[in-house]
Amino acid sequence: MSAIALNEWDLALAACLVALSAVISLWLRLSLHRQMLVAAVRTVLQLLLVGHILRMVFAHASPAATALVIAVMMALAAREVAARPRARLAARGNAWVGALTVVSTTLVTTLFILSTALRPDPWYDPRYVISLVGIMLGAILNAASLSLDGMLSGVRRERGAIEAQLALGATARRAFSPLLRESVRRGIVPSINQMSAAGIITLPGIMTGQVIAGMDPVEAARYQILLMFLLCGASGLAAMGAAYLALRRLTDGRDRLRLDRMAPEDCA
Repeated sequence: MSAIALNEWDLALAACLVALSAVISLWLRLSLHRQMLVAAVRTVLQLLLVGHILRMVFAHASPAATALVIAVMMALAAREVAARPRARLAARGNAWVGALTVVSTTLVTTLFILSTALRPDPWYDPRYVISLVGIMLGAILNAASLSLDGMLSGVRRERGAIEAQLALGATARRAFSPLLRESVRRGIVPSINQMSAAGIITLPGIMTGQVIAGMDPVEAARYQILLMFLLCGASGLAAMGAAYLALRRLTDGRDRLRLDRMAPEDCA
């Protein structure tokens, strides 16, 4: 069974639902109609552009083109990780934490799954590599940004307790441990919630797309299980990585709290 092809008129009809939401916003004076319409236009332009780019990349199956697409995706994800927390580390610290977390987590999890469960031929097959990276980056971005935000905002809130423990001779890791655990927990919980709801409360998007495309539902379920486990592992690594990298920036070799490494406006 082949997938049902969609044309421009089908998308235009679906856009009526966006217009309906915009009308509701106007009626209730929510002031969201402009943002909603702009977001809809951006969705169309971005996804169609990505679709045409991927069509060319898939057709040539070039390792260089695949690597370029993945590098751009990781760079944009790292930028989002750095930008989302309200607090900032000085000297572009947020950018360094975001870049190291995104790149290391993406490479580790992608290479692991490509060399174990999937094993495409060739191993750099863009259909698998780009698709996997695109799915994982959403989870990595979310987990890393939540964990980093928890560390940077929490260190100001817990400053007194942290400095008291350091003054009593505790190591930086021990003094930060409650904040570190809470920050990592914030980053991992969304993936746990997603796994708990999958199949009972919600039908995940990947599985839905595969079923619509004609794949056997049981086989689609296997792929979705694989991806859910992959996303959970990537979220855990990203949350832990962002938290520990922030910890290293906020302390020094003498186990001192270095709030001077926070951006001036955040050092209250």
